[in-house]
Amino acid sequence: MAASDIDDAVARARALLQRGLAIPAHPLALDAQRRLDERRQRALTRYYLDAGAGGLAVGVHTTQFAIREAGLYEPVLRLAAETARDWLKGRRDIALVAGLCGPTAQAVAEARIARGLGYHAGLLSLAALRGRSEDELIAHCRAVAAEMPLVGFYLQPAVGGMVLGEKFWQRFAAIEQVVAIKVAPFHRYRTLDVVRGLVAARAEERVTLYTGNDDHIVLDLTTPFTVMRDGAPVTVRFRGGLLGHWSVWARQAVQLLARCQEAAQAGAVPAELLALDSRVTDCNSAFFDVANDFRGCIAGCHEILRRQGLLEGIWCLDPEEGLSPGQAEALDRVWREHADLSDDAFVAANLDRWLA
Repeated sequence: MAASDIDDAVARARALLQRGLAIPAHPLALDAQRRLDERRQRALTRYYLDAGAGGLAVGVHTTQFAIREAGLYEPVLRLAAETARDWLKGRRDIALVAGLCGPTAQAVAEARIARGLGYHAGLLSLAALRGRSEDELIAHCRAVAAEMPLVGFYLQPAVGGMVLGEKFWQRFAAIEQVVAIKVAPFHRYRTLDVVRGLVAARAEERVTLYTGNDDHIVLDLTTPFTVMRDGAPVTVRFRGGLLGHWSVWARQAVQLLARCQEAAQAGAVPAELLALDSRVTDCNSAFFDVANDFRGCIAGCHEILRRQGLLEGIWCLDPEEGLSPGQAEALDRVWREHADLSDDAFVAANLDRWLA
């Protein structure tokens, strides 16, 4: 990609993500033969857009990394981008974020595909480089960044990520084409490592933090994170969320983000908003199958969407992947106890239109 083109792309992606967006991680709709169900895949995209999502993340963990081996990476990214353009008809801009993974050659190739389809940034998973040195990781990131703007991804180790320290994040944030970081280690100390690295790189004005900590969504979005630099405090905030959790009950997620942003700007977070953190986390415990070390995290989200009629079934590309024992009962409980956090009425009112 020519230097002027990448500069323009970085400016565009940075401006979009600095708005602080609700970005659902887009699931994969399959039929009973585990083939792509294009009708329901389009319906999901339309659902997120009508819910008010400011962006879509496609080809990421929630979309299932196995789409690559199944030959679905480009078709799924293309379908989401085309559906978004057709549905919105230019009424508003959204940020399209493509999942990028694998060794350097694969990640670079995926970046070129995503860029050609109109995606604004790539969410870069480093899971395939487990065991590589920090220098090798940074070289990999720089190679991919030459193709399209990057969103860093601190993926939690329980689902394939690796532990990445403050120094790594300082070096990563110093890459000029980095526009945001999705912080998703599900770990407060490691979340602080990202914040400290960002501030040490003096990149807090150009790299936007997005929470991916599905276990602490409300607190991430309402808490000022203050660290020291050169003997003075520097405070940064998470401006938006890029979350698998927000693939379900998306209308309420958009409204929750707006409430958190309003409270953060006012400098006073109401107690009732803070109290939502534990309730949202409780829902996530069922969605993401925490009781079974996240084995049913994708199927759990599928089950919510199936119950609402958006998906026909909970099929995943891996036939062994499904709900864990007891997960359906856990979903029943959170749906019953936190019914006000669902968007069932919104989905029911629009489902036929999205499926048309």
